Amino acid sequence: MTKKEKAAIVVDKLERRYPDALCSLDYRKPYELLISVRLAAQCTDARVNIVTQDLFKKYPTLESFADADLEELTEMVRPCGFYKVKGKNIKDMCRMLLDEYDGVVPDEIDELLKLPGVGRKTANLIVGDVYGKPAVVTDTHCIRITNRLGLASSDEPVKVEMQLRKCLDLSKSNDFCHRLVLFGRDVCKAQRPRCDECELRDECEWVKHPVKKVRRTKKAV
Repeated sequence: MTKKEKAAIVVDKLERRYPDALCSLDYRKPYELLISVRLAAQCTDARVNIVTQDLFKKYPTLESFADADLEELTEMVRPCGFYKVKGKNIKDMCRMLLDEYDGVVPDEIDELLKLPGVGRKTANLIVGDVYGKPAVVTDTHCIRITNRLGLASSDEPVKVEMQLRKCLDLSKSNDFCHRLVLFGRDVCKAQRPRCDECELRDECEWVKHPVKKVRRTKKAV
């Protein structure tokens, strides 16, 4: 079986398990998703959604974020961790969107990468969820599970992204990555994966060779 054939089977099985593939971060505007994803680095989506409820009320526009008092802004995002860096990134990001992009979030990965605090994971999520373009979001769940399945063979987010782009149907890749997050939380956990009830057992190299475990994956933003 080729990697493309295996990927198609995996995509199909996860589509049936999770018919709805939605981003777990709450947002109404494209720049709000940018902010939420920045806050989600080394923080749970659930906590980010709690923080952004008040954050987006206090700063209801891109301009209000760009003009925000940095100390007040960083204090509001403190529960998400690394709050000083994240707060400054958010303020600088919003200022740059206004000054260089007329307040419009770019729809190209290379342009998104120019924004403070934005890495390939974030950029892919934006072009996929906001603009409906092919995207491969390589978060820790994606890296872990695709390595276990044998679709990828690296713990580096960029390398995994490029490997998956070669074997996935890119029209389904963004939703596939969302489904991997759900599957990683429910079944294919980092510790004590529930292999006995996993519908991907037949496609999984990790089940066949459990000693070949994926190293701790690197964080991507």
